[in-house]
Formats: sequence, structure tokens, C-alpha cells
Amino acid sequence: MAKISILLVGLWVLGSWTGLLDAEYMKYKDPKQSIDTRVEDLVSRMTLEEKIGQMLQIERKYASADLVKKYFIGSVMSEGGSVPAPQASAETWIDMVNEFQKGAVSTRLGIPMFYGIDAVHGHNTIYKATIFPHNIGLGATRDPELVKRIGAATALEIRATGIQYTYAPCIAVCRDPRWGRCYESYSEDPKLVQAMTEIIPGLQGEIPDNLPKGVPFITGKEKVLACAKHYVGDGGTINGIDENNTVIDRDGLMRIHMPGYFNSISKGVASIMVSYSSWNGEKMHANQDLITGYLKNTLHFKGFVISDFEGIDRITSPPHANFTYSIEAGVSAGIDMFMNPKLYIEFIEDLTMLVKNKFIPMSRIDDAVRRILWVKFMMGIFETPFADYSLVRYLGIQKHRQLAREAVRKSMVLLKNGESADKPLLPLPKKVPKILVAGSHADNLGYQCGGWTIKWQGVSGNNLLKGTTILAAVKNTVDPDTTVVYKDNPDAEFVKSNGFSYAIVVVGEHPYAEMHGDNMNLTIPDHGPETITNVCGAIKCVVIIISGRPVVIEPYVGSIDALVAAWLPGSEGQGVADVLFGDYGFTGKLPRTWFKTVDQLPMNVEDPHYDPLFPFGFGLSTKPTKGFYSE
Repeated sequence: MAKISILLVGLWVLGSWTGLLDAEYMKYKDPKQSIDTRVEDLVSRMTLEEKIGQMLQIERKYASADLVKKYFIGSVMSEGGSVPAPQASAETWIDMVNEFQKGAVSTRLGIPMFYGIDAVHGHNTIYKATIFPHNIGLGATRDPELVKRIGAATALEIRATGIQYTYAPCIAVCRDPRWGRCYESYSEDPKLVQAMTEIIPGLQGEIPDNLPKGVPFITGKEKVLACAKHYVGDGGTINGIDENNTVIDRDGLMRIHMPGYFNSISKGVASIMVSYSSWNGEKMHANQDLITGYLKNTLHFKGFVISDFEGIDRITSPPHANFTYSIEAGVSAGIDMFMNPKLYIEFIEDLTMLVKNKFIPMSRIDDAVRRILWVKFMMGIFETPFADYSLVRYLGIQKHRQLAREAVRKSMVLLKNGESADKPLLPLPKKVPKILVAGSHADNLGYQCGGWTIKWQGVSGNNLLKGTTILAAVKNTVDPDTTVVYKDNPDAEFVKSNGFSYAIVVVGEHPYAEMHGDNMNLTIPDHGPETITNVCGAIKCVVIIISGRPVVIEPYVGSIDALVAAWLPGSEGQGVADVLFGDYGFTGKLPRTWFKTVDQLPMNVEDPHYDPLFPFGFGLSTKPTKGFYSE
């Protein structure tokens, strides 16, 4: 009997030690294991509460380390313009992100969170960051390799603030410039949009030859997770109304709006964001056929699908009218992570109920969590969850500003140059007695950058941004003996009576984002037309249009000597002067059709009624002049 007791005690001790050893060795914590092995091991250990937490992305204003820990939150984010402090330093951002991370890694299983932000033309929310041209301007460059370098520079600046995830690129194919997000689209042409997905390996890193294409890939602490958006048809809504209905047959959807996703997936994009819009009346956030059936099962997308900001709320009209229904519809459609900034406790309670009552199978929850965890293991965040200060130095560095300047000059599209080819106005001479610079956009960095800059809707003025206005760029470029006079909206008498050699007029749209930019008339705001008329009616002038899309310009073209589409060039206005004065030649080509009147819209290349003011792909060229003051 004693021998049996000793034997039983021995077995118990051995079992206990084995249990302890098991507890000490968890496969998911071992970086030597395959990602698949780590994911399966971790999922097998998770409770439903822990799984649902991973599926949530909440806004920083409603988050804390304690809340992240309590609810096992998988991700935290900044909505447009949401910052830890006004003009916060990179170090302040890192401290905030790391504080949230402390909450995440102190949970039972220690699953790190990642932080998301809209870095859509550089790290555009951050004070002193480099602001690159918006996508419409990058489309005009026709230069995917340049866009890839911009992706790499943007990734460095994002990591400089401790953030690991950007909601970019927008691969919308904008088919109607009345849409307020048209500047976020590279082009009306799906082939050009496909080419510009080269920003993804810039942001995330190149997939090595020994890894399969189409699997989410991110390499090292200098890269970030990318997000192709908005799936699918966001740029095709009726009359360009934001978040509205895209009416098109399946063939058209596949031919125009889907191709960018083929390239994004093959380049290893980590996430895809669903569009607020509908396709033929069905909300994309509830479209199981296109999210699960096509994106996951046909295209074999292996990353995670994320909702837009409160995206499932808008499945119903009015939004949030039946949140339980919206959650069931969104989860069942195949969305994996939910940007649910504020009402996340309600989300947790409702989704828990839906799973426990078998309205949503556990297999669907496990699919979502596997995808999120797979990306987290791939990005190495389990091994290095905390950001350090070693990359702070990259924020807004001169090398990135030079890259942005290169992008600006390559994005400039010359639409008119003199009354005839043998009498061009550009390049402008640098050495003349006196130049007039006029217009609301000549000395305004906020206007120059557009929406999604510092704040969601953008800003005005020069106080919140670091960069070079077009006025400053002109002054930097001309001969030291040349006088430059700036007047916002001069009258015709002033222009005529001051002995100006020529004038540079800079006018355009004021900043906007999303539905606030929807515009049915597309006229240049006051006093832009008046400035053009007063100046160009009196002396030789070049007009530079700062806008997120083509605008009504036909009534003024006859009086304008030279016309430049400068899009939304960002912080480095020196790139505009580079081509105006001939240090570099104009090379940009229209990424979208320039209409005569809004009555023609929508009008895209290859349409039967195609009758543009300037056609898709148009752009005059100039040769650089190696003058005395050239670079």
C-alpha cells in the first residue's frame, strides 16, 4: 500500500512538473515555430472574450492601458486629426502608443496591440512631418518607383512616432470628380491605379523570392502594415456622392474597380478596408458574396479585412438603429476587425450574445482572429512590442523633403504654354525687374496640402505645418536683384500700373475631406476667378491651380498665357518653382480627364460622349534650361 501511495505521489509530482514545463513553453511565444503553428497554439488557448477583443479597434480618446487590458483590445487608432497633444512631438506619440501596449501585453496571454492612423500623403497628422502630394498628383507622375520610395519614407516617419499601421493606399478608381475623395484616387484609369500599388512594398517591404506571393508580408521595425481601401467600388458612386451607391454590373465592377486589389494582394498587403458605399443597393459592409466569397475564397486574400470608421453602424439607416443586426451582418459578411471607436462595450456584449446563441458560428470568429494574429506574428510585434526612440530622427528629415520636392515637380501638369508652340511663356526668366505673385493659395501651406493634413478637413495658413509655400519657392529661385511683390487679390489697376514683367497666379480649392468635399459645381472658390481675370487681363500670366481634381477653368483659358495643374502638392512648394523656372522640365500627364463643363460628368476616357477640355494623359513638356541660377 505504501509503495502504491509513493508511486501515486511520484506520478502526481511528475504530472505537475510536466504541467509546469508546458506552462513555461508555449509554442506561440517561440519565434522559431512557424507562424501557422503559433497562431493555432494561441487561438486554442483563447476564450471567446479574448477573441472578440482582438477583433476590435478603438479610438485613442476612449482608450487607456487599463481598458485595453480589461477588454483584450487588439488595436487602437487615431481618427482624422486625433492627437495626444497639439503639435505633439514624436516622443509624445511613442509614449502614448507604448502606454496602450503595456495594457495589451499585461493580459493573460500577452497579445500585443497595433496602432492605426491615416497616413495617406506622408505622416500627415503629425506636426513637422513631410507632406507628400496627394494621390491624384502621384498619378500624374506616372512613376511607380517614385511612389514606392514615398511609401518607404512614409513608413519611416510613421515608425518614428511608434505607430505600426496606416490606412493606405487608397486604390479607389474615381470615375466622377464631384466626389470629395477624388484626390485620394490615383486615376480614373484602373491600369494606372494598379501600377501605383507599388507603394505597398514601399510601406511593408518587398516579399523575398523564397516566400509565396499574396501572403501578408512586413519586414522589420522600419516598415508598417498597409491597407488597400475601400473595397470595392468606392469611386463609382452615383454623381460622385460619398458613401453612396455604385450602380454597375459585375463585369464592370471587376474591370474598373477590382484590378487594384489583385495587385495589392499579390504584393502582400496586410489588410483591406471595406467601403461605406453600396454596390447595386447592397451595403458593402454586409456583402458576404464580395468579402468572403470573392476576396477571401476566390482571390485567397490571407490578411485581415477591417471595417471603416463605424462602418457597420451605417449598414442601417439611420446609423446605429439596430446595432445587433449590424454586428451580425458585418461579422457574417467576413469582416475581421471592427473600427468601433467608442461603443466597443456594446459591440462586445452583442457579439458575445450572437455567438453564444449560435447566430454566428465560432468558426467565423476563429477565422477573424487567426487572420489578425497571423499578421501580428508576421510583423514581429510579439518579439518587439514596444517602440523605442531610435527612429525619431527620421520625422520630416531633409532627405524625405527632397523626395517630396521631386514628387511635386514630376506631378505638375502643363496644360497650356503660350498662344502657340513657338511662343511659350514657360520656363519663366529668373532675372527680370519685378514679378507679381497673386492668389489665395500662393502663401498658404494648409491650402497647398489639402484635406487629411494635421486635421481631418485640413487647415489654413502656415503656422501648423513645416514646409515651403509657392511664394517662398519663387523668392528662393529668382535672381537676387528681382523684386517679388505678393498681393492676394489685386485689382486690375494695381496690376497694370506697377511695371511687372509677368505674374504668377496661384488659386484653387480650399481643403476638404470625404463628404465635405462633394461638390456638384466644381467652380474655383471666390476670389480665384476674379484674381485670374484682373491679373491675366492686364499682363502675361501663368495660372497654377491647386485642387484635388479638375475644376471649371474653360471660361478663363483664353485669357491665361500658361496654365499648370498642381493638384495638392503638399509641404514642398519648391518643386513647383523647379519646373516654372526651368531647373527641371515639365513631365506630368493628366491622371484624369479635364472636363469642359460639369454637365458632361461623369465622363471618363473611352466613354462614347468623350469631349474633354484636356484629355486623359495630356501634358505639355518643357526642357530644362541650364541657366546661371539653376541647381
